[in-house]
Amino acid sequence: VQLQASGGGLVQAGGSLRLSCGASERAFGDYTVAWFRRAPGKEREFVAAITWSGDSTNYADSVKGRFSISRDNAKNTVYLQMNSLKPEDTAVYYCGADYLGSGWVELVHYDYWGQGTQVTVSS
Repeated sequence: VQLQASGGGLVQAGGSLRLSCGASERAFGDYTVAWFRRAPGKEREFVAAITWSGDSTNYADSVKGRFSISRDNAKNTVYLQMNSLKPEDTAVYYCGADYLGSGWVELVHYDYWGQGTQVTVSS
């Protein structure tokens, strides 16, 4: 499955952005999708995941209550709504897909990746 991440940009602290992860695969509804991010000088870290069925979500502690992940399988798209953004959220955000996955936080479980979209939060 090919993934395309979009929606990044420059925003002031406290602002919002919505990222999109689009897929070309008609069976996209069979894939659990997660967002990871990599800040400069740091390892890629888990942000949020939504299972293939959409009935379960998982969030990193650092984004709970501020970020929300959702999916629209009819549009082959997963969204990450990011509110109350902080400068420490600045990173390149990547979406990954895992066939019938359980919403793992470890990136090793995700076989397919988008190219990343830059999010920059100014203070």
